[in-house]
Amino acid sequence: MDLVVMIRPVLSALWPQYGLTIFTPRLELRLPREEELAALAHLAAKGVHRADERPFLTPWTEGGPEDRARSVLQGHWSRLAGWSVAAWQLGLGVFHHGRPLGVVTLRARDFLVVREVTTSSWLGIEHQGKGYGTEARVGLLTLAFDHLDARAARTEVFQDNHASQGVSRKLGYEHDGISVDARGDEALVSDRLRLTRQKWTQQNRPPVRVDGMTACRAMFGL
Repeated sequence: MDLVVMIRPVLSALWPQYGLTIFTPRLELRLPREEELAALAHLAAKGVHRADERPFLTPWTEGGPEDRARSVLQGHWSRLAGWSVAAWQLGLGVFHHGRPLGVVTLRARDFLVVREVTTSSWLGIEHQGKGYGTEARVGLLTLAFDHLDARAARTEVFQDNHASQGVSRKLGYEHDGISVDARGDEALVSDRLRLTRQKWTQQNRPPVRVDGMTACRAMFGL
């Protein structure tokens, strides 16, 4: 029997998030295995935005291709190692017919009290502009609202990041103030956007299926 096939059930038993999969009409969202993680790292190395853009506050894309690839690896391992009920980050690979497109992350702190989550994402530049980002966000939000019982989802977007702003507005996010952060010697203004459960239930959305959530409930403190 293939060793990878043997290892997967063991991983899911010890870390049930490995059995969690979100299916949208075109995509699968799930934790990447080792070989898939390497493919995602190589995808990021090829670029996740144009050279004249700086869409992320964290400067993980400002180094060379090897730096970007290693950042993907470190981010994945950090999210797994730092997991706790009080503060968790679920970083899922986005796959289309098995091909990696990028990573989406759902994170929360003190979720059992505040019931709010935050989302972030990146896609390989060759996969942008095809609706994959919106579809993947809908998958994440379905997990948050329909399976984790979140009351709201938040995101922060630079004011000149029109693509991300458009995705959020399309999904029903509303303005919730601004934040100002320093990036080097530059002050950057972001819009804080918030999607409530009420607005979420009013949206027309593509069908989404979530498998493996029952086994994960204890990891979220539910």
